[in-house]
Amino acid sequence: MELPKIAQASPITATVEAGKTYHWCACGLSNTQPFCDGSHKGTGYAPVHWQAPASEIKYFCACKRTGNRPLCDGSHKKLA
Repeated sequence: MELPKIAQASPITATVEAGKTYHWCACGLSNTQPFCDGSHKGTGYAPVHWQAPASEIKYFCACKRTGNRPLCDGSHKKLA
């Protein structure tokens, strides 16, 4: 499988609600980044389901290279 598309080379900030489940786009094709819109169908990728532990601001990975899916771990800083 090919690497996912880089949606952007910096994280996307989102305010999340405690207990709500979010569906993070893992393929990079969604038009509603950082969340899934179903564009992954047929790619072999599937969204990552993540439940917010608290109502707060989170930084979601948009380069799709994070080791802390779905949240940014700074991997975008290593992109060529």
